[in-house]
Amino acid sequence: MSKPTIGFIGLGLMGGNMVENLQNKGYQLIVMDLNKEAVTKCVERGAQTVSTGKELAAASDIVMLCLTTSDIVEKVVYSDEGLLGGLKEGSVLIDFGTSIPASTKKIGKDLAAKGVGMIDAPLGRTPAHAKDGLLNIMAAGDLETFNKVKPVLDDQGENVFHLGELGAGHTTKLINNFMGMTTVCAMSQAFAVADRAGVNRQQLFDIMSTGPSNSPFMHFCKNYAVDGVSDLGFSIANANKDLGYFLQMVEDLGTVSKIAEGSSANLQAAFDAGMGQGNVPEIFDYFKSLVK
Repeated sequence: MSKPTIGFIGLGLMGGNMVENLQNKGYQLIVMDLNKEAVTKCVERGAQTVSTGKELAAASDIVMLCLTTSDIVEKVVYSDEGLLGGLKEGSVLIDFGTSIPASTKKIGKDLAAKGVGMIDAPLGRTPAHAKDGLLNIMAAGDLETFNKVKPVLDDQGENVFHLGELGAGHTTKLINNFMGMTTVCAMSQAFAVADRAGVNRQQLFDIMSTGPSNSPFMHFCKNYAVDGVSDLGFSIANANKDLGYFLQMVEDLGTVSKIAEGSSANLQAAFDAGMGQGNVPEIFDYFKSLVK
């Protein structure tokens, strides 16, 4: 059985490695990105490229997006030469980015009116895992559409989860990132307060890591706050964006999260201080210099 033709938009670190993995597994790719160098690398491995999303959609069985914001996803879908004008009946759109669930559901409804399926499938793990097809994929959408694209998702992920109706993937990813980034903020400030109080940061880690607070996130924070090694590959800018999306989702659900508001305020302050491109545990430097 022949493999589906895949259109892929968004060739950053994660998306570019996902495309390389798919090409290595025999898929035909049509790619687009504003970064022409990234496009050229894919073309040199056999991919095609086009000028508009409409053209890409018309030539693809599955369209995949690995973009940074909901606004960009909506622009790619709804612009004059965007995907909506080219997607054909029976095709499927997969959004691998981290988007606002309400936006995802709106797009899915508009695609369904054209007979096009949609899956939201945010990712876990790193670009290195993407290159080897070992991502964690949190997919959601109607079961028939999910089963249709699952063989391709299995070629991209070691763990592929189906989480329910469209939007459940993005909801789960935002909750996961709320938990993770709030933990990093709290632990990073713990090390900063210890430093201000004259408590040895290594000793603090030795004590905390023997109890229930121990976690991979604690080790990421310790690696930076104690050892100066920044090895959690997720930027303050991305964390700040995701906490903003979490707060939007919470508002859409008719509730509030004071905890997320605090984490978001700290991430925004670090971003405003010019630290946006640093990895999240580097927020320790912001807390360390923070004065009343």
